[in-house]
Amino acid sequence: MGVVGDIEKRLSQIRAREPDGDMSELRTSTMTHLVWCPPAWRAKARATLAGLVERHPARTIFLIPCAGRIDRIEATVELKDFELEGVSREVVSEVIEIRLHGTPIHHPASIVLPLLVSDLPVFCRWRGEPPWDSNEFAEITGIADRLVVDSSEWTTTPAAYGTLARLFDRVAVSDIAYSRTLPWRRRLAELWPEIGSIDKLRVEGPRADAELVAGWLRSRLKREIALTRRNATEVKAMWVDGDPVSSPGEPGSGSDLLSTELDQFGRDSVYEAAVKAAIPASAPRRRRSGSRAPSRTS
Repeated sequence: MGVVGDIEKRLSQIRAREPDGDMSELRTSTMTHLVWCPPAWRAKARATLAGLVERHPARTIFLIPCAGRIDRIEATVELKDFELEGVSREVVSEVIEIRLHGTPIHHPASIVLPLLVSDLPVFCRWRGEPPWDSNEFAEITGIADRLVVDSSEWTTTPAAYGTLARLFDRVAVSDIAYSRTLPWRRRLAELWPEIGSIDKLRVEGPRADAELVAGWLRSRLKREIALTRRNATEVKAMWVDGDPVSSPGEPGSGSDLLSTELDQFGRDSVYEAAVKAAIPASAPRRRRSGSRAPSRTS
């Protein structure tokens, strides 16, 4: 029957189960949510999904590339039940976890395409830094309507922004590192018109967040702005030409940030301009990529 047939059979079996108690089940999907998730990211990705599923009922497909040369595909299927306020029935979403070993890692489309929910958008959350020139990345971005990344998970930031920008005409892209800075960007916008003559920005926070805020300012103000940074796990402080910017408070959770991105469907021209303005003057294209260890957020 093959792995896809096995998954569909298992879905049919668990759909046919009798609901517990008196509450009937409402099975619904608003999208297909792909998650490319190396094993080191699995726990973080599953925790994010746990806080997301009620806001975005979906068929979620975890694609987990595993070490090993022997070709093998392993799949598990489960239903996630939850109650929605004002809805008399229990809402159910499907979660499919597929572990890829050997050559199937490089050919995920043949597995994913038959499992997509017809006529619904496809979002892909890619954990870690993508292997930019790989066949698996090309296939997934060919399937997805929107690619969601977090460039603070990458080891090649900001050089990788040059490669990322080349995707913009192919697939809509979101970056959680950029979304995380929205409260700070609002604070900076409140400094208008004085901020129009800024020369230097200092950030205490992750490199990706800082680079994207600086890129946003450069693209909006049409001027060069020098960036200095002190490392931190999240943006804790900013200074404009030496003057502190008032803190906007804590950022949202990883689930909150991803939920916001799953509500967006078109391209974000302001974000794309910020990425392009964050690219170093000479950013070589990297044929290999690295990923940071899972971080506290997203």
